[in-house]
Amino acid sequence: MALFRKAAAQPTPLDGVDCLYLDLDGVVYKGPDAIPHAVDSIRAAGLPTAYLTNNASRTDAEVAEHLASFGLDVRASDVVTSPQAAMLLLAKHLQPGDPVLVVGGAGIVVELEARGWRVVRTAAEQPKAVVQGFHPSVGWKDLAEASFALRRPLEQGGIPWIATNGDWTIPVAGGIAPGNGTLVSAVHTAVGRLAEFAGKPETPMFDVAAERFGARAPLMVGDRLDTDILGARRAGIASALVLTGIDRGASLIGADASMRPDHVLEDLRGLAEPIAPVRETLETSTGDRYFEVGQAAVRRSGIDIALVRAGERDVDTIRAACAAVWTADRPVLGLRIADELLAL
Repeated sequence: MALFRKAAAQPTPLDGVDCLYLDLDGVVYKGPDAIPHAVDSIRAAGLPTAYLTNNASRTDAEVAEHLASFGLDVRASDVVTSPQAAMLLLAKHLQPGDPVLVVGGAGIVVELEARGWRVVRTAAEQPKAVVQGFHPSVGWKDLAEASFALRRPLEQGGIPWIATNGDWTIPVAGGIAPGNGTLVSAVHTAVGRLAEFAGKPETPMFDVAAERFGARAPLMVGDRLDTDILGARRAGIASALVLTGIDRGASLIGADASMRPDHVLEDLRGLAEPIAPVRETLETSTGDRYFEVGQAAVRRSGIDIALVRAGERDVDTIRAACAAVWTADRPVLGLRIADELLAL
């Protein structure tokens, strides 16, 4: 009989994963610069990696070049863009050579031309569909032309309207700016009809990634609950939210069940780190429940969620607070959550 037994390794978010699906803005980079620890963590994972971006302003080749500038080994085929997902939806409506009105930039144009469709920019050119995606150059005239082309509803003989994505905001070097969803909303207000969306959280982008990479157990890593995490759940795959982008404490703690990730990471280093367990204890004399992660402790007492002890890292405190709220017997709006937790 052995005198010593090797301790079982603690699980990490990468256990059982055969492919990484990584969002870009807020996860791998912010503006032109790589997010600290992102590049080394991606390399260390040693897994096939698909880069999924809702940002339609650039081509897959341009995105790959940007990522390669950080030292990552990335080809254009490793990048899945929302315009590529939009092509799946367009294919149901178009014939070869059909004209398509584009609101957006090269990210859409290259994909359309590769499939033999003709790019137009005005309603007078009688487009057979409208594709709308984010680009910094999109202005009032572009939105007006889309509105003119979409004046009739689809059920009354109108043409399809495909939006690459519905992100309300986009993180850039200077801060948070209006995203494609804001611009789509402007056209919607003008024409009174809804676009069909291709990017996250809709499933066409995940369909493209699944077909291209053949992953059986991918992990979607993103910074937004309403796109990355909701999309992963709709696609039936595991997800991790990283705290380097849009959503942090308040968003996570109050997240609807449809947007709750499997893992919460401080940054991409957390992919390979052991998952700190959530410890729950009941104080029988009061009925209070305590939720601990690492050194962090959060108490649920009736409808009150209070911070007992902050963790060494915000991510531990956030995870403890999420456990206290997500396991409550009432929705988050029925709870009183301490301000210091919502400020994380």
